[in-house]
Amino acid sequence: MGKALTQEDVLRIAQEKKIEFIRLQFTDILGTIKNVSLPVIQLEKALSQGISFDGSSIEGFTRIEESDMILKPDPRTFVTFPWESADEARLICDVYTPNGQPFPGDPRYVLTKAIEEAEELGFTPKIGAECEFFLFHLTEDGAPTTLTHDKGGYFDMGPVDRGERARRSITLALEQMGFEVETSHHENAPGQHEIDFKYSTALTAADRVSTFKFVTKTVARQHGLHATFMPKPIYGIAGSGMHVNISLFRDSENAFYNHQEPYELDPVAIHFIAGLLAHAKSITAITNPLINSYKRLVAGFEAPVYVSWSASNRSALVRVPAGRKKSTRLELRSPDPSTNPYLAFAVMIKAGLDGIKRKLTPPDAVTCNIYELSQAERNASGIENLPRDLNQALEALTADPLMLETLGEHVFTNFVKAKRLEWEMYQSKVHPWEVETYLPVF
Repeated sequence: MGKALTQEDVLRIAQEKKIEFIRLQFTDILGTIKNVSLPVIQLEKALSQGISFDGSSIEGFTRIEESDMILKPDPRTFVTFPWESADEARLICDVYTPNGQPFPGDPRYVLTKAIEEAEELGFTPKIGAECEFFLFHLTEDGAPTTLTHDKGGYFDMGPVDRGERARRSITLALEQMGFEVETSHHENAPGQHEIDFKYSTALTAADRVSTFKFVTKTVARQHGLHATFMPKPIYGIAGSGMHVNISLFRDSENAFYNHQEPYELDPVAIHFIAGLLAHAKSITAITNPLINSYKRLVAGFEAPVYVSWSASNRSALVRVPAGRKKSTRLELRSPDPSTNPYLAFAVMIKAGLDGIKRKLTPPDAVTCNIYELSQAERNASGIENLPRDLNQALEALTADPLMLETLGEHVFTNFVKAKRLEWEMYQSKVHPWEVETYLPVF
């Protein structure tokens, strides 16, 4: 990646590439990308003054009487779209109130505050996300299905089908937009894929995850396929996760690495692990925000179920991958790609920093396969369960003062309100399984 773009760079590149329209993108509390499209003649004004929009039309943003909001583009996020019409570009925006203050309901602001706290302690958080997704066929009228002709498995190299071609096109599009793609491969389940890109600072990582999901869906449609980041679209096969690798740097040195300590992990890393585990239940509502998320967090499909850490096996919630020195990192294995990356990274950073500030110590690392332990053995080792459903996760979230501090009252209140409504709607619906199971018998 080159140097960060300035406002002047953006204006020059837009002119050189004959850009005609600019999409100003931002993210709502639930992680959905929103955008305002402008003719390029408005670009200089947008960069210097911002562009106003009606915040009351965005879920969880503002009430009607407080509706005026300002989008301020971040020049560092300027990219041109690499498909069909080459006359469009994108800028990710921060959201401000009319009096020039950061809007507390902006997820990007929530993450920025967490990063600033880390920096006050002398750390720069670095994050890399591993996003899994499914590619399914569409019906003749364009509706998504859960059908795929793909019979591949993990890292398979077989005949190239439409899904493989789509994944290649997604990878090329991402590279043209400045991503450094490290791996691209088939995952465990039929129709399931993963594309991993190089780690970066936390805010850039969140921007990239958001962009990645947008690009993947767009390119898949161009191939006549539907890309979904739904955690568990099909019963009985693996769901899609978004493992998050995180490290803290002091200047150019990895603060998690210390070759003189057990596992070559500095006490900073050990305290960070303890913080993640201490808040594991409460952050789950953010990292796994859908009712469907908890259909993935079940034993038997490599998804974590128990609050634990390990330097060796993948059944633990927090894993320490093999790389050391600058590659020393922690992998949180519970998040799924339906999460809002800005909020997910914020709660992870704050949980870990809480462990550092309070010098928390985690339980002993687990070296065995946790799924093979009995409940009594897990109890004896102090290994607790993650929440089993969204309702339990919301109860843990609302009981943890650090989550209110991290998210801020606006995001916290509106997120919980939206998710409790989602749970109530789910509870009152009659689902196909109930009809299939009970109708013939009762």
